[in-house]
Amino acid sequence: MHIVQLRDFCMAKKGVTEHFPFDDVTLVFKVMNKMFALVGLNHWENGEQKINLKCNPDKSEELRSVYEGIYPGFHMNKKHWNTIKINTADVSDDLVFKLINHSYDLVVQGLTKKAKTELANL
Repeated sequence: MHIVQLRDFCMAKKGVTEHFPFDDVTLVFKVMNKMFALVGLNHWENGEQKINLKCNPDKSEELRSVYEGIYPGFHMNKKHWNTIKINTADVSDDLVFKLINHSYDLVVQGLTKKAKTELANL
């Protein structure tokens, strides 16, 4: 997977915006101003393609036990975030897309009623 594919997939989702709130190399995707994905662009340039995604805590543990390329979120709450190594033997592009969808859906579920209504009306 290339960074452009990942970006296009995230940006195609309803209500998504992209930001650099921490520095000029950490690309953050938000839905209704809530983070659901973070990508260290400096890692992509160095050949270590990684993305941090929100995940249901039970599912996080399961994924980490099954996939070598999925581990607790780097610089994130380890209970709710995973770091996924992209372009590895055991993590397919399809799995990455499913995990992005899961992260987005979790964040949308946690939005306030007002934010959910705004998102529905976009």
